[in-house]
Amino acid sequence: MFTPRLALIPLLLSALAVSGSQPGPRPDGQKQPTEPAPDRPAAWVQERLKAIDARLDAETKELVALYQHLHANPELSLMEVKTSARMADEVRKLGFDVTEKVGGNGVVAVLKNGPGPVVLVRTDIDALPITEQTGLPYASRVRMKDRSGTEVGVMHACGHDIHMSCWVGAARVLTAMKDRWSGTLVMIAQPAEEIVAGARMMLDDGLYRRFPKPDVCLALHSDPHQPAGVVSYAEGLALANSDSVDIVVKGRGGHGAAPHNTIDPVVLAARIILDLQTIVSRERNPFDPVVITVGSIHGGTKHNIIPNEVRLQLTVRTTTPQVRDDVLKAIDRVARAAAVGARAPEPEVRVNLEEFTPATYNDVPLARRTGAVFRAALGDANVKPRPAMMGAEDFGRLSTGNTPIFMFFLGTIGAEKHAAAQQPGGAPLPGMHTDAYAPLPEPSIRTGVRSMSVAVLNLMGK
Repeated sequence: MFTPRLALIPLLLSALAVSGSQPGPRPDGQKQPTEPAPDRPAAWVQERLKAIDARLDAETKELVALYQHLHANPELSLMEVKTSARMADEVRKLGFDVTEKVGGNGVVAVLKNGPGPVVLVRTDIDALPITEQTGLPYASRVRMKDRSGTEVGVMHACGHDIHMSCWVGAARVLTAMKDRWSGTLVMIAQPAEEIVAGARMMLDDGLYRRFPKPDVCLALHSDPHQPAGVVSYAEGLALANSDSVDIVVKGRGGHGAAPHNTIDPVVLAARIILDLQTIVSRERNPFDPVVITVGSIHGGTKHNIIPNEVRLQLTVRTTTPQVRDDVLKAIDRVARAAAVGARAPEPEVRVNLEEFTPATYNDVPLARRTGAVFRAALGDANVKPRPAMMGAEDFGRLSTGNTPIFMFFLGTIGAEKHAAAQQPGGAPLPGMHTDAYAPLPEPSIRTGVRSMSVAVLNLMGK
């Protein structure tokens, strides 16, 4: 259970808790705080929203220009040098105490503004190895060498450019409204989210030791399937555990015309791929969702040569620690059993713990409290429930030590384009991690800044 500092109990009881029904148990067994508190009056929200909008009107043009610059100049995970420096510069000139190179290219900016809770707002800053095909005038044409030395196109195909623009916008709005809130605001720009490593790296580098430890953590994420102006969120489980698993399938190579003289690792790899799906369909309770996807297969050099080995790369998604443990053990068992059946050498099965991230679990009282303020600010029709998804985000790591966290999702698609996609036969909207994902900047950024700013003021407001 989250235990606030004694001096902050009155503030946090009113900011975090919710009256009414009790939240259910977390999948990881941790408890939820359940202290009741009244909602902020609608007039309180509208008065602050008016001030947010006045400041935002003056900032929107610059924020859109910032977005276009970030979109056109993406950097891969662990290589976000220029992006990190830009984020540091943006908050430094607002008066934050800024520390760079936290956990690699991470930025921590602290603004103390009297007594009160410590609220952390996070953005991620890295991009993906995807060659953009949107045709936008500010489309990325960047190419970089990835960690393996392969040259790849680079694109913000997950909306981190929107995240950063909203983060900067919220920082500008909140510094202009310092008379309306009290406490300590911690803004972090996190690297390496796309390889789910950056949050761990920043924590390992003292995020919660060297800087004020947050009482609450907030973040937003772009949504490619909701119109701009809409936000959505889950109460409780929001995103899944994610594991990366590497399997080296070993055989005995030889001539493609004489397979009887070999142990063919290509055929064995195909068998393993199919057998892995029986873990999901025949070993797991269907009410405990599991995803096992083989995202990469590499083996062989020529048509008529049977190779010695084939390499598989898997992403594995689960929702509870026990199911995760069971599934990872089952993957190892299935791979080794298939090798025994083919009289093949034992395969290498490795779980890459550096690329593991736990499930993201939105603190239930915090989600309900913030959702109520969103509805007062944006209108009921623009605030939607969101089911848990099997995607993953290392923001969940920031709940270390029972720190309540809340991530909400920000619609980024033009209303007409979204409406057309809903019609029978309408073209589907490009999803995350695709070369055609193109957020609509201005309304997306405005909604992101409005919602994040009012969420912070709800927690820290006088």
